[in-house]
Amino acid sequence: MDIKEIQELIKFVAKSGATEVNLEIDNVKISIKSPAKKGAVPETTIIQQIPVAQSPAAVMPTAAPAPAVAPATPAADAPAKAEPSDDDKYITVKSPMIGTFYRKPSPDKDTFVNVGDSIKSGDVLCVIEAMKLFNEIESELSGKIVKVLVDDSTPVEYDQPLFLVDPS
Repeated sequence: MDIKEIQELIKFVAKSGATEVNLEIDNVKISIKSPAKKGAVPETTIIQQIPVAQSPAAVMPTAAPAPAVAPATPAADAPAKAEPSDDDKYITVKSPMIGTFYRKPSPDKDTFVNVGDSIKSGDVLCVIEAMKLFNEIESELSGKIVKVLVDDSTPVEYDQPLFLVDPS
């Protein structure tokens, strides 16, 4: 919030007759208190910047599921050692960003792609939500989906494998 927005908020609260308003947006906490009697004491506005240390703490729960995904990757590497020729012929589609992976455009719709589906360049494979924006991830190649490597509604990291595609 900028100063003008804060001043407008103070005026709005004063006109509404409310005696106290607490508001928290992103990393800014605003508390506006006005006296019960008009003119007795001037309005008090407290603006508090939340310490940056809390932001990484908020990221920590997101980072916690990542190690749960990390053991799945070595498990995927184990079959790769057993059948190195299979992984060599598949192309891995990786996440272009950090966010939350979704296989469906919305909860009541069908998945974009399933194992066994044929895809072509430009087809939407999934959606990754980052900072409240839903980014469609399109295929850059044609082929057939062999495996979906990430569960729906789970956090993904940059360059994390999402799908295995057979280009033949």
